[in-house]
Amino acid sequence: MSELITAARPYARAVFASASESNSIDAWSDMLNFCAALSQDAKMQMMLANPSLNLHEAAALFIEVSGDQLNDHAKNFIKILAENDRLVLLPEINQLFQDYRSQSDGAIEAELIAAMDVGEAQLSAIEAALSERLGKKVSLTSRIDESLIGGAIIQAGDTVIDGSVRGQLEKLATTLVN
Repeated sequence: MSELITAARPYARAVFASASESNSIDAWSDMLNFCAALSQDAKMQMMLANPSLNLHEAAALFIEVSGDQLNDHAKNFIKILAENDRLVLLPEINQLFQDYRSQSDGAIEAELIAAMDVGEAQLSAIEAALSERLGKKVSLTSRIDESLIGGAIIQAGDTVIDGSVRGQLEKLATTLVN
């Protein structure tokens, strides 16, 4: 997963920069949401995986199925992705683009991964503390991962705060080995 995000980052940055310059962030957001959903469609994945389809044909197919959902710039972007065999990155490009959009709006999405259920009051308190620490409005979601044993991990953009028991044990094991 991290390899996909790493490969998608330059494309997302380029699209976001272009969208910012042309004041078309909302339009690009809609187009990328559409493209990401289309690229994850089972029928589309099966068609694109056809070995007899070359990269140019894959781009043409994707653009044809998109209909009037894409403007000329987005169609060119799809062609570039196809030529570099990167259509598979569309969900990650979309995710990063939306993150850049939130950051430019002064907001950031964060995820709390906890060993057990976290109450609404605790979520609100963590969200407020993160907002203060990061200097941005934070939208916090949560999920449970029992493998953490205890504690929690917070992921906000590129920032990761690991307060889990599993993380502490891994650090201790690394320290003892060295």
